[in-house]
Amino acid sequence: MDIIKALEWRYATKKFDSEAIIPEETIALLKHAFNLTASSYGLQPVKLLLVSNKSTLNDLVPLSMNQKQVGQASHLCVFCVETNIDEAYIRAFFDRIISVNNTPDEVLNPFRTSVISSFEQKSEDDIFKWGAKQAYLAMGNMLTVCATQGVDACPMEGFDPTEYDRYLKLNEQGLRSVLVMPIGYRATDDMFGTMNKVRKPLNESIIELK
Repeated sequence: MDIIKALEWRYATKKFDSEAIIPEETIALLKHAFNLTASSYGLQPVKLLLVSNKSTLNDLVPLSMNQKQVGQASHLCVFCVETNIDEAYIRAFFDRIISVNNTPDEVLNPFRTSVISSFEQKSEDDIFKWGAKQAYLAMGNMLTVCATQGVDACPMEGFDPTEYDRYLKLNEQGLRSVLVMPIGYRATDDMFGTMNKVRKPLNESIIELK
């Protein structure tokens, strides 16, 4: 699908066809796309929890301000951030660079030392806020990729992160939920699916300095 046509086609889906399930090969593609999302320093502090169990999805509806899309969707993407970005986590990232690209350790050492020092000076809240920004990057990437695959999505901030973390036992995994996004296929009677997209004219949303 042409990228502009795909972005014009997508919208924040208000009603999903609860019987329509995303094929496994498409889910595999979305997983791969998520893993290729850009992140600050390349540290990938965001994990994606994919929920497809219908009972679990229905349990999450009241924790999502009763937004029915969560229960109707084929899958629910829960964007979570790591709560412990410590020296060991950072060193593991640089070890992957060495493993993949055979980059000499002496080349990486100044950058590695700088990143470790930077995070040592951040509070837990600072690190969480930094990670949350990376979650928004991941969601934006996933929204676009879903659109190119003809998969509908509804990005949401309207949920109770504390209750999600409790119900899904995210704290036990060193994670905190930041965003959720049900994905699937729009219901034919979702009136919002036939509406034209409303956006500012380009000259009102883009500034060019030449």
